[in-house]
Amino acid sequence: MLIRRADCVVTMNDAGDELPQASVVMRGPEIVAVGPSDTVDAQWLPHATEVIDAQGHVVIPGLVNTHHHMYQSLTRAIPAAQNAELFGWLRTLYPLWAGLTPEMVAVSTQLAMAELLHSGCTTSSDHLYLYPNGVRLDDSIHAARAIGMRFHASRGSMSVGESRGGLPPDHLVEREADILADSQRLIEAFHDPARFAMVRMALAPCSPFSVSPALMKESASLARQYRMGVRLHTHLAENDHDIAYSREKFGQTPTEYAESLGWLGDDVWHAHCVKLDAHGIARFAATRTGVAHCPCSNMRLASGIAPVRRMLNAGVPVGLGVDGSASNDAGHLLAETRQAMLLARVGRSLEPPGTGPDGRPSFGCDQGPRDMSARDALRLATRGGAEVLGRDDIGQITPGFAGDLALFDLRTLGMAGGAVHDPVAALMFCHSAHTAYTVVNGQVVCEQGQLRTLDQPRLVERHNLLARQLISGG
Repeated sequence: MLIRRADCVVTMNDAGDELPQASVVMRGPEIVAVGPSDTVDAQWLPHATEVIDAQGHVVIPGLVNTHHHMYQSLTRAIPAAQNAELFGWLRTLYPLWAGLTPEMVAVSTQLAMAELLHSGCTTSSDHLYLYPNGVRLDDSIHAARAIGMRFHASRGSMSVGESRGGLPPDHLVEREADILADSQRLIEAFHDPARFAMVRMALAPCSPFSVSPALMKESASLARQYRMGVRLHTHLAENDHDIAYSREKFGQTPTEYAESLGWLGDDVWHAHCVKLDAHGIARFAATRTGVAHCPCSNMRLASGIAPVRRMLNAGVPVGLGVDGSASNDAGHLLAETRQAMLLARVGRSLEPPGTGPDGRPSFGCDQGPRDMSARDALRLATRGGAEVLGRDDIGQITPGFAGDLALFDLRTLGMAGGAVHDPVAALMFCHSAHTAYTVVNGQVVCEQGQLRTLDQPRLVERHNLLARQLISGG
C-alpha cells in the first residue's frame, strides 16, 4: 500500500520529524518506507497494489487507547447515573450490567471499536470485569478480530462483594479459583508475544475495593510466570473515596498497597491515578509503572485532575484512555487527546504559584501554558500509549513499525484556518474530526466515515436494540 503526497506525515520518531509532501509505504503489516513523495513514489508506485492519494491530508501514527470498558457503550447517558461520582455511579449501574449477555458484549465491543477507529485509534485495550449469563472475554476477542482492531484484552475480575466489605453486589463477583483458571486459559489460548501481534492479554483484577489482596498477588504471579509479555492492569487512586478505602481497609496509600502486592513494575499500568501523591509519582517513575490518563472520565465523575505533567517530568510512562463509554460518554480518542492538553493547562492554573528569582511569587506568566502543548498531547496518545502497553512496534511512522496510520482531511470546515498555519496542532486545537482513512496492520479498516470490515449501519441498529433490552430487562 502506498499513501502518497500527504501534506504532512507526523512520524513521532525519536527526532520528532514532521515531513511535508511525504509518502508512506507498507508491505503487509509493516512500514517499509517513509520520505519525500518524489523519491518514494518513483520507487514504489509501480509496485503498489493499493494507492491512497493523501493530498490535503495529515497522516499521524495510529492512536493508542490504554483504558476502556467497551460494554458500557450500552449504558451511555443513563439518567440515574448522569450526576453521580464514582461509587454512586457504580452502584447505580451494577444492577443493569448484571443483564449483560454474550451478544451484548460482542456487539458493544465492535460499536466501541468502530467509534475509536473513526477517531484515529488503531490499538485499544479493554477491561472486561463482569461475566454474567455466560459472558466470556472470548466474546470481545472474536469481535475485535472481525472488525480488525489491534487489541489488548484485559481479563478483569471482581471477587469481593458487599457482604465482605466490597462495592459490587455479591451476585456479580466470581470465585477466585475460577478467575485464575480462566486467566490461565485465556493466556494460553490468545496471547501473542510476536511483533505486530493483533491480540495480547493482560490480567486485570478490577480495583482495591472489589478484589482481595490474595487475588492481586496470585494474578501477578500467574502473568509473570509465562515470561512473554502478559501485562497487569487495574484502577488505582481514582478519587478521594478510593484513597479513603485504601487507608481504612489496608492502612496504606494506594501506591503503598500496590507495591506491597507486587503491582509496581514495567509490566504494570494503572488507570486514572488522579490522586497519586509525590511518593506515588516517585515510586511509579523508579519502577517504570505506567498510567492510563482518562481526562474526560475524571471530569465526568468529578474525580479531579491527574498530575500528568508532574508524572511526565518524573519519568512515569503515561498514555491516554477514553475509559468506559458510560463514564465519558464518548470514545473519540483524538477528542480525548485535545481534552488532555486543555485539562493539563487548567490543572496548572489551579496550583499555587512558585517563587521567582527575586523571592516574590511567580505565576509562570513568562512561560505560557507549556504544561501540555499540542504535540505533547499527541505524543501521549501515540508513543506514550505504546510504552504503557509494552509495545515497541506501534506508535510511530518509521520503517520497521506496524502499518497503523490515521489520515485526517485538512480541508474540512472544522479545520479551516488552523490547518494552514499548523496542521499538526490544528488536530488538537480545532474540531476533533473523524478520519478520512484508518489503517491497521497495513489494511484500510475505515474509509470516509464507514467501516470496510463490518456493516456499520446494521451494527449501530443492533447495538441500540440491545441497549434497550438491557435497560428494560428483556
